[in-house]
Amino acid sequence: MGPRTVVRVVAVALLSLAMVGCEAGNVLVPGNGGMAPPRDLDGYYYNQAVTLTWELHPQWDGESFRVYGKRTTDADYFLVADVTNCAGGFCSYTDVNVAPGATYEYYVAAYDARSGTEAASDYAIEIHVPHPDPPPVPGTLDAIPLDDAIYLTWDDRARDAADFHFYRVYLEGGDGAVTLLGETDSEGFLDLLVENGNTYGYFVTSVDDQGHESDGSALAEGTPRPDYHGEYLFAWEDVPSASGFVFQEREDLDPIRAGSDPERHFRLEFDQDGWWLVPGPGVEVHRDAYFTTALRCGPAADAGCLDLREAPASDYSGVDIALFPEHSYVLRVPASGGRWRYGVIRVTHVGFTQDGAIAIFDWAFQLQVGNPALSPALLRPNLRESEG
Repeated sequence: MGPRTVVRVVAVALLSLAMVGCEAGNVLVPGNGGMAPPRDLDGYYYNQAVTLTWELHPQWDGESFRVYGKRTTDADYFLVADVTNCAGGFCSYTDVNVAPGATYEYYVAAYDARSGTEAASDYAIEIHVPHPDPPPVPGTLDAIPLDDAIYLTWDDRARDAADFHFYRVYLEGGDGAVTLLGETDSEGFLDLLVENGNTYGYFVTSVDDQGHESDGSALAEGTPRPDYHGEYLFAWEDVPSASGFVFQEREDLDPIRAGSDPERHFRLEFDQDGWWLVPGPGVEVHRDAYFTTALRCGPAADAGCLDLREAPASDYSGVDIALFPEHSYVLRVPASGGRWRYGVIRVTHVGFTQDGAIAIFDWAFQLQVGNPALSPALLRPNLRESEG
């Protein structure tokens, strides 16, 4: 839940504590039977409801409380609720029966059921209920299937609203049941509570700083699957334990490492200028980023498919390089005899999740030392020639 907006409250009337409580129909006026009244009455508006809070007086003796309210246009207060749910010296009540555009006044009184007397707060508070006007509905929601994960990304048009606050991400089950997965202030969310082979449907809403929520975006579905296409790293600045990467020779070995691991081949970093590939100790990256449409163009690829077939022979260094989607990057890793082994990553997405900056990429690693071929025959099995 994002932070709630507290509506400025104004003391509008001092309530007499010398009066004995009396009742005229449903209309009640405050009174005092010698009991300790509630203290520090406060309140705020959030998401089409008004919440009142108050503190227990040190001399409070277990009495319940009565909440009174009225519109500022009304002459008399009405009993709104009886409250007994106080804990740790603190009490609260949320009034959901409020109308947009109206302004309400509230006070609270301690109530002794045995004597029928009450002790009212020293003042009433005034709270305005605005007309709900949520931010725009998020659009272009995309669900990107990964290995035991799904990355969600959407446009930022909700930020056009000056009072935009955050997003809510929902999972819609096959039976129509809807579950709130979480909230984020970025246009991205990583769902790690999925299983490979199952299809999941999602939609996203936007919320303003007063809790008003938009309608849901169009539904997007994704089916996670085991594959080293769709690897993801978090930025070193956000999740250092999952920001490093090591090219692997077998699919059963996890390539994700801590960004401080001395054996890492590179790690992801993020700053105000963007996303960066930072080579690990002894590893070098080619100075150029190559625009490609796929990591590998196989027999079933589109006619315009463009990949990177061979590692360049020179112009490598240990200097950081900026990462951009739809570009391939070649790294060379030290091998025995002063030679190199070559690997390639192709970035598909950069963005943010609820935990920070992220990059998603496909990759391949040449098994033969000194062989610059990046496609197709001698690469590691995760290229899945049989899948086209």
